[in-house]
Amino acid sequence: MRSILSTSASALGNSATSGRPLATGLVVTALVATLAALLLPVQLFGETASAAGNTVTYDDDGGGTVHTRHGPLTAMDRDFVRKVRLAGLWELPAGRQAQARGRTAAVRTAGDHLVAGHTELDRRSVEAGRTLGIALANQPTPEQQGWLGQLNSAADAEYPRLFAELLRRSHGKVFGLIAMVRDRTRNAMVRALADRANAVVLDHITVLEKTGQVDFDALHSS
Repeated sequence: MRSILSTSASALGNSATSGRPLATGLVVTALVATLAALLLPVQLFGETASAAGNTVTYDDDGGGTVHTRHGPLTAMDRDFVRKVRLAGLWELPAGRQAQARGRTAAVRTAGDHLVAGHTELDRRSVEAGRTLGIALANQPTPEQQGWLGQLNSAADAEYPRLFAELLRRSHGKVFGLIAMVRDRTRNAMVRALADRANAVVLDHITVLEKTGQVDFDALHSS
C-alpha cells in the first residue's frame, strides 16, 4: 500500500506538465483497480469456502450415465431413487407408530402426514426403479433399523421427543439432495419424483416442527 501511495504522490507531482485533471483521473483509476485486485481474491475464496461447506454429495454406484426413454440417467439420479425408497422403508412404519403412540394431536398429525407422504413416494420410487432399471432395497438399512428399534423401546414420556428428533434430522439431510437432483437431473421421471419429494419432505419437516419437540440447537450441532 505504501508503494501505491508513493506512486500516486509522484503522479500528482507531475500533473503540472501533463494536465492535472487527466493525471488525477489516471491515479484514481489505478488506485481503484489495485484495490479491486487485492480484495477480489478474498471475496472469491470466501464464497468458495462457503459453497464447499454446504456441498451435498451422493453415492456413486460406478454405473456411469445410461440413456433411457425418459432421458439420461446418472449415478446421482439412481442414488436419489434408492434413497427415496429407503426413506419410506423406515419412515412409513415410524409414522404408523406415531399415529398409535402419539400422546398429542400434533404428534399424531405428524404420523398421519408421514404415512400419507411416504406411501405416495414409495409407490413413485418403486415405479421409477422398475421403469428405469434401478435395483431397490426391500428392507431398511441397519442404521434405519436401529432408529426404529430406539422408537420401539422408548418409554411413552420419551417417545415424542425421540420421534421428532430422529425424523426431523432425517428429513433435513435428504432435503439438500432433493434440491440438487431437481436442479441437475436431465431425466424427466427422476425430475417428477424430485418435484413431489420436495413438497412432501417440506411438509413433513413442517409438521414435525409443529410438534414442539424439535431441539433446533441439538439438530444443527450434530
